[in-house]
Amino acid sequence: MEIYLIRHAQSTNQVLDSRDDTIFDPHLTDLGERQADLLASYFAAGRERVRSAESGIDRIVCSPMWRALQTARPLAEALDLRPRVWTDVHELVTTSDVYPGSTREEILDAFPNYRVPDDITDNGWWNEGRETLSACLHRAIRVAEQLRQEASSEASLAIVSHVRFIDSLLKAFLNQLPGRDLYFHQGNTGVSRIALTQNGLEIRYINRLAHLPPDLIS
Repeated sequence: MEIYLIRHAQSTNQVLDSRDDTIFDPHLTDLGERQADLLASYFAAGRERVRSAESGIDRIVCSPMWRALQTARPLAEALDLRPRVWTDVHELVTTSDVYPGSTREEILDAFPNYRVPDDITDNGWWNEGRETLSACLHRAIRVAEQLRQEASSEASLAIVSHVRFIDSLLKAFLNQLPGRDLYFHQGNTGVSRIALTQNGLEIRYINRLAHLPPDLIS
């Protein structure tokens, strides 16, 4: 199974002058929306090319956080796919405040075509406050195990997620401990491609940004 790990496009938190002003669940900036559109165009064009290395996304899943939901939309529209929200691929929660996240109704009002899991209710999807790095890695291990169960599938999956969670997921696949001594960075809409086979894991590339001109990389 081929897996494309895609970081969301630029969010409003990323352009603030002070981290003290960040919010739990920001939306995309205007630049972020352009990045998401170019990502979608890149994969749509790849589908049209014979034997393209980027032609085969069959399914899209995304985090329940707004910036991931927004990034997935043009990609899904370009490939005529229906995204599924996967709660476990959300970003590491660094706020100490208890915030529920978007409710089921809020997500479906804005993204009516998305498949929303039962664990996202009218009470939102997060009520636990700050998350530790080890807890994030444990969540990533759970995701990795679910993906390994599909290793024999010939389908290709795009996961629209976040930089810290993608870092944790790659470490889960590589059996690495959480920490900052090694960090898999991805730019906004950066794509990392891996393959799960019956023989193990193949890393195709990390943080590819070929779909963006230099002035749109963030």
